[in-house]
Amino acid sequence: MSEMIRIRMDNGSVTKEKLSNDEVRIGGRALTSKIISEEVDPACNVFGSNNKLVFAAGPFAGTTVSCANRLSIGGKSPLTGGIKESNAGGNVAYKMGKMGIRGIVLEGVPTNKEIQILYVSKDRVELVPADKYQEMTVYQAAEALREQFGKKVGLAIIGPAGEHLSMAAGIGCTDNEGRPSRYAARGGIGALMGSKGIKAVVFDDAGAKGPEIADKEKFKAAQKAITQEILNNEQVAETYTKLGTPGMVNITNSMGALPTRNFSRGSFEKADEISGQKMYETIKERGGEGNPSHSCMPGCLIRCSNVYADASGKESVAPMEYETIGLMGSNCGIGDLDTIAKLNYACNDLGLDTIDMGGAIGIAMEAGLLEFGDGEGALKLMEEVRNNTPLGKILASGGQRTGEILGVKRIPACKKQIMAAYDPRAIKGIGVTYATSTMGADHTAGQTIRAALEHTKPDKQVETSRQAQVINTMIDCLGFCFFTGSGINKKFEMMADLMTAFDGGECSLEDLKEIGRDTLRMEKDFNIRAGLNESDDILPEFFYTEENPDAKTAFDISREEMQKIFTLE
Repeated sequence: MSEMIRIRMDNGSVTKEKLSNDEVRIGGRALTSKIISEEVDPACNVFGSNNKLVFAAGPFAGTTVSCANRLSIGGKSPLTGGIKESNAGGNVAYKMGKMGIRGIVLEGVPTNKEIQILYVSKDRVELVPADKYQEMTVYQAAEALREQFGKKVGLAIIGPAGEHLSMAAGIGCTDNEGRPSRYAARGGIGALMGSKGIKAVVFDDAGAKGPEIADKEKFKAAQKAITQEILNNEQVAETYTKLGTPGMVNITNSMGALPTRNFSRGSFEKADEISGQKMYETIKERGGEGNPSHSCMPGCLIRCSNVYADASGKESVAPMEYETIGLMGSNCGIGDLDTIAKLNYACNDLGLDTIDMGGAIGIAMEAGLLEFGDGEGALKLMEEVRNNTPLGKILASGGQRTGEILGVKRIPACKKQIMAAYDPRAIKGIGVTYATSTMGADHTAGQTIRAALEHTKPDKQVETSRQAQVINTMIDCLGFCFFTGSGINKKFEMMADLMTAFDGGECSLEDLKEIGRDTLRMEKDFNIRAGLNESDDILPEFFYTEENPDAKTAFDISREEMQKIFTLE
């Protein structure tokens, strides 16, 4: 039976509680949002004793079901002021599942300024002094922690940005090889971890046996069916496995949806130089430590991740994803993969969200601090952040606050969170998602790019976004990767079959969708109680008034129409 672990940060007490039979299907985003909605005062100080930080694995974590070991981390967001679930790959959720841990909750705040490490194994949970790790960067801390606790542990780490309570701070989780570069990046969740006085959580699953499964034979059969569906999927092999998420660059560029120069247009003249095909060719040509196809979590068959190497073949960063390329590349007018890789590494090392930092740099460019396309200037801005200068503090607070301080009118953010790399005028369904999502402008909250409709027309966009938000939330609640839907050709009934075998009770796809709907309702209710209202469920004004010259359209879905999004029957 899975359990919940709660740690009081004011006195170090640890309590454990078993999940009830009614809670066995509640994991991932469903669990983080349930705890935050029911136990956290929406009006609380995000860094005060009343906020909580929740780590949650999905029900199938600890198994080798493909793509089923994503981690959810939740709390009241320092960035948006609303509820937040930030999602990461890597091996942390797998190790939690192996140990029979569904969730870990950090409560209260420490009474002193000492920084600590939370160590979790199958036999003990304890807080360990971590003075020597203070101000360490993420990569330095990961190396030292693996020396102290062993090479096989999983880690969730904050960098200096999280310790400084920077609003754009994320949490770096280790991948299969121990790199701390799988990020729960969005919403300032790393700053919340910093406020709890925790530098890292160490997950040691040595000797753990994995989750209890009601019907092992049925579970194996359901897992095999998912495996075969993914292996026989040509799109997975030719797109996701070969090109990974950077394969989106040419697609969005052709649609006029690739954010360029602070979302002033949707196509970039150097798109071919930063595309997935270019990355694939560069990695293959350079050889060495580079790898165009890599699994970020145990059991993943899609292998959409990558290891990008420099000209000498030495690893530069792993992975380099589409969102980073879009926000730190075209959005900043930078058309060089090596420069983007260096910016990516700097964010990972300091513990920062590449999306919000790409937005902040693009806004700084629009403000005239440097020219669009100035890659060396962008790297110097990251040094400002590393040195914790006044300008560095501003940038690390995220794009919204950077724009407000610098007096920039065009800030591409919803609920104070910078948009992911899809221009909402060219893909209007995701514009609806950006505006109405409980999470802020997250692309995974309700991705519509593959929907069969005219993306530049307003028709059916709200309904399409609603359906996507329900399905994407369901996927987050189960601990699956966003790409699983494409991998199994949207045969989501397979997930229901897996759940039926897992807990022994009949489960339909509609049952799983209802978990997603319930989660969205809880999140919406929390945000309303936190003071977020209809005026927060819109896009920035310039998307309505400025035409995207490459998509040849402005955003034209009314606020009244978008308010229908939470009709979730």
